[in-house]
Amino acid sequence: MVQQEEIKSKERYTGTVLKTTLQGALIDIGSEKPGFIHISQVVKDKDPQKAVNSIEEVMEKGQKLDFWVKRVRKDRIELTMKEPLALEWREIKPDMTIKGKVVRLETFGAFVEIGAERPGLIHISELSHSYVRTPGEVVREGDEIEAKVLEVNRRKKQIKLSVKALQELPETLQIEQQGSSKKEEPEPEPQEPELTAMEIAMRHAMEKSEGKASDESNKKSRKSKGTSVEQEELLSRTLEKKVGQDS
Repeated sequence: MVQQEEIKSKERYTGTVLKTTLQGALIDIGSEKPGFIHISQVVKDKDPQKAVNSIEEVMEKGQKLDFWVKRVRKDRIELTMKEPLALEWREIKPDMTIKGKVVRLETFGAFVEIGAERPGLIHISELSHSYVRTPGEVVREGDEIEAKVLEVNRRKKQIKLSVKALQELPETLQIEQQGSSKKEEPEPEPQEPELTAMEIAMRHAMEKSEGKASDESNKKSRKSKGTSVEQEELLSRTLEKKVGQDS
């Protein structure tokens, strides 16, 4: 007898139908407790798209059929007749390596069946480190390949893959990348040399001397302006006096 804790999701069992109900059926798969399959998980004529209106259309008590474990709960084992995907969305992670088969080629890349709900896409730029004109130069339909997951978008149902991410970079490209990655170091800005105590004292004395010279120059300028104003006033009074005498 199989212990319930030993049963895992996606495992396949051949079970015997114990009882059918309107909602589903109880199945003996050799575990402590029988498994249960809901009518929504029953497949008719091996076609998951066909609608099943009644359990009796597919199975009857005592019949042996193949089932997969959908989920294991504390109180029951849920079964399905729909073969589970090898990779569920929650199981696909970036950077993981997967194997698959090329199922379709397009001008922009190759689609690879990896056992998920949708095929993954290898863009033409991710097929090789070298330049690729068409995907057919690298892969063909039916090829079994290994690829690395770059991105998973569950909302858009997209899986982006890469072959070149698992390949070693050619030596020529390594040299090119190393050369382009080197950044030119900026030249250090020139710094003023540190001054000695004597040089600092001399500089202060020169600045003080220059300040005095500037003050004296300003005084002379103001004095010169004052003299010029006095001369203009004297000349004006002389002219006015002369005009009065002439008249």
